[in-house]
Amino acid sequence: MKKAIILLLWVVFSLAIHAQESQTIYNFLRLPVSSHAAALGGDNISLIEDDAALTIHNPALLASVSDRTLNLGYMNYMSGANLFSAGYAFAQGEKATIGVAAQFLNYGSMKHTDSEGTILGEFNASDLALNGTLSYPLAKNLVGGVTARFIYSKIGDYSSTAVGIDLGLNYYIEEKDFSASIVAKNLGGQLSAYDEEYESMPADLQLGVTKRIIGTPLRLSLTTVDLTRWNYSLFRHMVIGADLLLSDQIYLSAGYNFRRAHEMKVGTYDSFGDKSESTHGAGLSFGGGLILDSFSLGVSYAKYHVSSSSLLINAAFTL
Repeated sequence: MKKAIILLLWVVFSLAIHAQESQTIYNFLRLPVSSHAAALGGDNISLIEDDAALTIHNPALLASVSDRTLNLGYMNYMSGANLFSAGYAFAQGEKATIGVAAQFLNYGSMKHTDSEGTILGEFNASDLALNGTLSYPLAKNLVGGVTARFIYSKIGDYSSTAVGIDLGLNYYIEEKDFSASIVAKNLGGQLSAYDEEYESMPADLQLGVTKRIIGTPLRLSLTTVDLTRWNYSLFRHMVIGADLLLSDQIYLSAGYNFRRAHEMKVGTYDSFGDKSESTHGAGLSFGGGLILDSFSLGVSYAKYHVSSSSLLINAAFTL
C-alpha cells in the first residue's frame, strides 16, 4: 500500500510541475463513458456501483464490478459525432479484477476545402482507445487500480498514435456509504504525430467524494477536476451530482458541471447594445437507471451548448 501511495503522490507532484494551460490532443478521452457518471455532471470517480463503464473514469472502481460482466455503450455527441464503447470485466483469483475496454468516436464525414473555400471532396475522422485495467485491494477499505491505454487517431490521410495510463485509488466504508477517490488520468505521450508536431495528452488530476445521507434516499457526489491548473476560479473545478435512490433497483440522477457551463456561455446584445451572457442550460445533466441481478440499463441526457446536447445509453450483462 505504501508504495502505491508514494507512486501516486509522485505522479501528482510531476503533474503540478509540468501542468500548463495549453492545447491538448485526444480530448475524446475526457468524454463520459458511463451514463451514470454523465448524469452526475460528466465526471465522477467515487461512485461505488456494479458498472464496468465507471472503470474508464477510475480504474480502482473495477473492484466493484461483478465477475464476467459485459458493458455496451453509445453516445450521440455534438455535431453528429457518435461514441461507441464496450468493456468486459472478470475476476482473477480471489482479489484481483481485470477489465478490457474500447472507445471509438466517429466524427463522420467533413468537407475538404482549399484556402479559398472551394470544396475538394470529403474526409473522415475518428479516434480509438484500447484499454486494459487491473484493480487490487491494497488495505482494508482501500483499492488501487491502473489502466494502460493505446490510442489511435485518424483525420483524413493523417494519423497518430499514443500510449497512456490512468492511476487511481478508492477508499470506501460500506457501513457509512462513504467513498473517496483520487485519480491521475491520461499520463503518457504520442508515439507518432499527425505531421511531426507532437502535442500534449489531456492529463488530469481529480479528487472525488460520494456520500449517502443516512436515513434518506439521497446520495451526493462532488468531483474536482483539473487540479494542477489554478489559473481560473475554484467553482470551475467542481462537478456536483445527486442520486435519488427510489429502490435498490431504480435511481434518478442530476448533475451540474461548472466549467462546461462557463465555457459554453453565449453572449447576446439588447436594443441598447448592452451584452449579457447565458448558459442556456449548458452544464446541466440528468438521467436514470435500472439495476437487476444480471442486467442493468442506464440513460443520461446532458446539455453541452445552446444548440448541442448528448444522449448516452449503457447496457450491462452478467454472463
